[in-house]
Formats: sequence, structure tokens, C-alpha cells
Amino acid sequence: MTRVLVVEDDAQLARALTINLKARKYDVDAADDAAAALRLAATEQPDVILLDLGLPDMDGIDLIRALRGWNRAPVLVLSARSGSEDKIRALDAGADDYMTKPFSMDELLARLRAATRRIEESPVQARPSPGAAAAVVTTDEFTVDLVGKKVRRGDRDVRLTPTEWHLLEILICNPGVLVSQQRLLKEVWGPSYSTKTNYLRVYMAQLRRKLEADPSHPRYLITEPGMGYRFEA
Repeated sequence: MTRVLVVEDDAQLARALTINLKARKYDVDAADDAAAALRLAATEQPDVILLDLGLPDMDGIDLIRALRGWNRAPVLVLSARSGSEDKIRALDAGADDYMTKPFSMDELLARLRAATRRIEESPVQARPSPGAAAAVVTTDEFTVDLVGKKVRRGDRDVRLTPTEWHLLEILICNPGVLVSQQRLLKEVWGPSYSTKTNYLRVYMAQLRRKLEADPSHPRYLITEPGMGYRFEA
């Protein structure tokens, strides 16, 4: 069964989440502060983390950064903070998705299924056909190791979230090819997200900030307005 770590200091909400998830056959661990979350993440190795940002002992964004130093489980933020700046900070820190409280339990479960699906499915669509892409792709700005799933820029590693990596991998493995918005959304988030083009804008902006010398004038991760994206080697 998929193991979910719920990090939430509101006891009533944490209990509701735990009951609903267990009823749907998820294994659930719960933490009401960052210290307990880090301990459970290390010992129980959750597949997905549901995380509130307003924790009593550490800001949730700092907790995401701490987790991302060694844990690659998808992080779905559940927060009362609705401003775009908070969402961008959380996504930049390493979160994979963001939901604003109050939220629909059905929508949460759908997003949780999408996150677990990305874990379980091997990215067959993203793998290169023979000759389509080398195991290591090098540009003037960054190097991508498709086998080792690593990115370096200059003399340092670039930390990507699983969602950022999946997007980059699809584009890298199809050099010079326009990959449609619908294909990217379907392969990375699932069929129910085929119209959520704002997701692509946010995540592509993050990738450009991490990889491009001038993110506002990208050289490698190119947008074809209204159609999709392509990687130019």
C-alpha cells in the first residue's frame, strides 16, 4: 500500500485526513510538527507527504528544503496561504503540488492518486528512442545525466523536484521536437490535468530559473505559445 505522511498541527484536520486516507487503503503516519515529520520521513519512508506550511516549530517551506536534502517523495502542500508568492516559494523549495485550504477531499484524493501514479509508472514515454538522445546531454549552461537522473550547472549539482525532472526528461529526450502542452500535462500530471496549462507555466519558469543564464530569454527551454515546449540542444 502507498504510505502517506500527514504533517498537520490542526488535530481535527489531521484526524479527518487520516480517517479518509485509511478508508481508501492508504498507510498513514501523522506528525504535528516539523521535528516529528523529519523523524517519520526518515524511519517510515513515506511515498507521498501532505504538508501544512504553518507548523509550530518550523516554517513549512524550510521543512520542504530540509526534506529535499535527502528525501525525494512528492510533497503536496495543504495551506491556508493563498498568495501566489507563497505558492512560488513552496514550489521553488521543492514542493510538487499546492492546494489552498479549505479544499475538496475528492480533489485532494485525485491529486494524491496523480502523485502516486507518477511514482509507480516508469516514464516509458520520456525514454529516448535509439539515437534520440544520449545518456548524458551537455549544453553550455548545464549537463543532464539521464541514467543517473542528475543535473549539474557549472561545478554544482542542481536540485530538481520529481515533477521538474519528469518535465525536463521528456523535453531532453526529444531534442528539437515540439512537445504539446496536452502531452506534457498527461504524462506528468495525468489525464485529468490536460487543461491545467498554468501548471506548465509555473514549472517551466522554475526550470528556467535553475538552468538558463537568462530565464526571461531562454536559450534551451523554448515556449511555442499556445502549442507546447521544446528543448534546443
